[in-house]
Amino acid sequence: MRPATVSGSPQGADPGTFFPAQNPVSQAIDNEQQQAQQHQRETAQRKDGQQWLEGLATAAAGKRRLAAVSISLSGILLVAQAAAIAWLVQHVLFERAPLADGMGVLAALGGVLLLRTLLGSVTQAAAGDVADAARLALRERAYASVLGKGPLWLRQQRSGELGEVMLAHADAIENYFSGFQPVRIEVVVVPLVIALAVAWVDWVVAVIFIATAPLVPFFMMLVGWGAEAAGRAQLGELARMSGHFADRIKGLGLLRLYGRGQAELDGVAAAAEGVRERTMKVLRIAFLSSTVLEFFASVSVAMVALYLGLSYLGMMSLHAQVPTLGAGLFCLLLAPEFYAPLRRLAAHYHDRANALAAAAEIERLLGGLPAAATAPAAPRATVVATEPLQLHAPPLRARALVLRPLGAAHDVVRDISFQLEQNQRLALVGPSGSGKSTLLEALAGWLPPRGGSVILRPGIEVGYAGQRPYLFHGSIADNLRLADPTASMATLRQVADAAQVLAFAERLPAGLDTVIGERGFGLSGGEARRIGLARLLLRNPGILLLDEPTAFLDPRTEAALLQALAVFARGRSVIVATHSPVVMAWADSTLVLPQGQLHDGAPEVPA
Repeated sequence: MRPATVSGSPQGADPGTFFPAQNPVSQAIDNEQQQAQQHQRETAQRKDGQQWLEGLATAAAGKRRLAAVSISLSGILLVAQAAAIAWLVQHVLFERAPLADGMGVLAALGGVLLLRTLLGSVTQAAAGDVADAARLALRERAYASVLGKGPLWLRQQRSGELGEVMLAHADAIENYFSGFQPVRIEVVVVPLVIALAVAWVDWVVAVIFIATAPLVPFFMMLVGWGAEAAGRAQLGELARMSGHFADRIKGLGLLRLYGRGQAELDGVAAAAEGVRERTMKVLRIAFLSSTVLEFFASVSVAMVALYLGLSYLGMMSLHAQVPTLGAGLFCLLLAPEFYAPLRRLAAHYHDRANALAAAAEIERLLGGLPAAATAPAAPRATVVATEPLQLHAPPLRARALVLRPLGAAHDVVRDISFQLEQNQRLALVGPSGSGKSTLLEALAGWLPPRGGSVILRPGIEVGYAGQRPYLFHGSIADNLRLADPTASMATLRQVADAAQVLAFAERLPAGLDTVIGERGFGLSGGEARRIGLARLLLRNPGILLLDEPTAFLDPRTEAALLQALAVFARGRSVIVATHSPVVMAWADSTLVLPQGQLHDGAPEVPA
């Protein structure tokens, strides 16, 4: 007799095992909880972004107050302007009074118009200054954040996306400060003043204003949420396209070499099409929302006009007597002005959505919203003095270092201790992956240690020449002058000769003035390293950290480079990571990794 099986059990499972069916009600509850948590996270992120945006304009607080006061006063003067026009129409046109009787009111009307024009100019100028200050603060914070994360983090990023933080994302907040912020103050003050003035003349019109006003901000918020999501997607797509395009420009030579030009053009076109679609979606939401809001504002004004018209025709009587023509005109003139700040706020609400979307993208790209520096930023360093240093202490001392490369899952350097004496040459040796480059990055201050400490003698500068020096598009001399923009050509030739750059540069058409491509395109790996080494020598640091400086060199060039380094490094200390037996013999001592064994001379090291 065959054993009974449980209906719905998975194929291959024990037939006697019971698999409970998923409860649809529980699944629905879980989905609702996840949606609620997602909504809470988005609300918290929006609140944090709002507070961060407000903090960008701290330096221009006075200008913000000036813009708010100016735009509010300009709105309040609308009441005086409408009153003057209504009085003139009632007194001169309807009551047939001489025009001379109204010259004082006419002069006052001209003064009000002139004052409102001046207040508008003051508002625009002050709001523009606030926007400029906020944009500058954003770029300073973003730059400080990128600089603080160090070169190792930068290697893993797309420069095009980071560039958008300084450009498009910074520009996205401009209208938030120049438009949304002043109007937000205006919408609180001006409609309230107009409603009180109108209530004094005709309470029915004031009731219409108060009853219909909430419709505008209600629909504004509904549309604003969709606009913010669409704006965030558009900025993200723009950042990705910029990174994609920048990466292709950097590799343009290789793409042409391998015949991939047309394929990459198609890829750029597809990325641009994505940006176009996202942008059109944002514009579609903006136009539709503006249409809806204009519709409700127009209907509200029409209700006021309909009430006044029916009152004058005798078809509606809510007062003991029919309002005068001047009173009706006063209310009708102020009706569109009552809703104007609300419409402007609705229009600039998209600027708020774009600014919040930019803040969210900045948080994604930089791993958090960059905070304002409370003190002058110090150079990023992992070198910390944990005890008083004696006058004749060694330049560098490492104790029980534990290091893990950025993004790695395990440590590669464990419990390494050594000290570097003055004028000492120390070679880091060991098989590939033993942590030589990681140790140099930590000593240079690029990589924070997970344990232990590195102690530098005060006043000692550390210089690091890595395996992949970043070279910019420009001449070789321009790349060297990054270390010292004031260096003369004679000084450049001196360090270039010491680093064996002249050995290949003199064969180039323009020598040190020969133009090279981005990231050293057109040079071999060894030539690029020698330029990086020359740039380091131009800085003249007290400790030189060199990562495989003689890789890819022939024996003759390697010997000449080591001889020049020996002359240059007199009075300085050198730590060099190498696989070369010649470099090991050149060094005074060697530190074998990963064991951390210190030897005099060149020991036998496994490949």
